[in-house]
Amino acid sequence: TGGAISMRLEWCCTRPWRSSVTSRPRTVREMENYLDGQNYGEYEVYAAVERLKELKYLDDVRYAADFVSTRLATKPLSRRKLKEQLRTHYLSADDIDAAMEQVTDDVERRNAMAVAEKFYRQFEGLEEYDRRQRIVRRLAGRGYDFGVIRDSVEELIGAIDCPIESDGEDEE
Repeated sequence: TGGAISMRLEWCCTRPWRSSVTSRPRTVREMENYLDGQNYGEYEVYAAVERLKELKYLDDVRYAADFVSTRLATKPLSRRKLKEQLRTHYLSADDIDAAMEQVTDDVERRNAMAVAEKFYRQFEGLEEYDRRQRIVRRLAGRGYDFGVIRDSVEELIGAIDCPIESDGEDEE
């Protein structure tokens, strides 16, 4: 009946989303899956999601941008890994691409360098060759391209091997 659907829909739009939306950010698709799992009908799920969008509780573009900036601040990852993680949240390719605009080549290089420095310190007990290989594997595991890995490792090892650069004059 119309009254039962309206009452159930009102409850759907007011009660369940409070804990599920405020406990952590969700994408539109994640909310649809959540409400579907709560045994709401297709119409109720659609209406609830539309209402949550109107109230600005669901915004995939904002979700993707916040996700990327948080990940970059807490655990530097490559563009490839970030895109992979965003896809697991059922975001559209356009939303992912918009969020990835904040990951410039410079940001990617700085993040790779930060990761390389972290692992260089962590593996200080190893011989130089093994140390370098482990750093390369860790950077590859985080999804960095080989060129970025090579540049970061060469810059790091060179900077550590030669902490003071000569001013061009030979001492005799």
